[in-house]
Amino acid sequence: MSNTLALEADLHVHTVASGHAFSTIGEITLAAAAKGLKAVGMTDHGPALPGGPHPYHFAALRFIPEYLNDVRVLRGVESNILGKNKLDLPDPLLDRLDLVLAGFHEGCGFDNKGVKANTRAVLALMENPRVNLICHPGNPNFPLDYAEVVRQAAATRTALEINNASFIISRRGSVGNCRTIARLCAEHDAPIAVGSDSHIAQGVGEFTEALAVLQEEGVRLEQIVNRTLASTLSFLGLDA
Repeated sequence: MSNTLALEADLHVHTVASGHAFSTIGEITLAAAAKGLKAVGMTDHGPALPGGPHPYHFAALRFIPEYLNDVRVLRGVESNILGKNKLDLPDPLLDRLDLVLAGFHEGCGFDNKGVKANTRAVLALMENPRVNLICHPGNPNFPLDYAEVVRQAAATRTALEINNASFIISRRGSVGNCRTIARLCAEHDAPIAVGSDSHIAQGVGEFTEALAVLQEEGVRLEQIVNRTLASTLSFLGLDA
């Protein structure tokens, strides 16, 4: 995998709707187009996160055009894991979305449950066809049995995210865990998504640290679901 690899989609981006991000989807798509991206995942936080949008925000995503500034907008959510196979948006709303991320966040009701409970919750969600990827699974505040999670990802074809922000600005202590996940994904041919987790337009498409780790751990380009617009849409089961 080349050091100069340019992915065409960023599947983890936040707008002002998240309550603690700073750019509109218009500003984000302008920045994405300038960087050569062809798609962005508009994945604002689910309503369980303090300051997150009301559930109706996700119903209202129908007002967002499919393309803005020649960039495909994947209408999605970074949903919060509340329990075993339980997210903070109801299934009818999830069914309206192009892209569903599921992850743990502090203050959302699943703190301090331990490795076994965390792992059971993630394994169950990967059986849910509505969930496309598990976001920032290397978060040390929510430890997992990474071998089990990667095997389940390979079996269900649910992507595991290698989150660029986890290396530079968020979730301190994630780096070693992310490396372990990448190495196991390489061994088991599990699908991977790379996300910037950008909270401002200037950060969209920033993947440098994540891509370096994937290369060092032997991940093949074909394992990265968002490597091209076509591979992204195919992974999500969407029409071009």
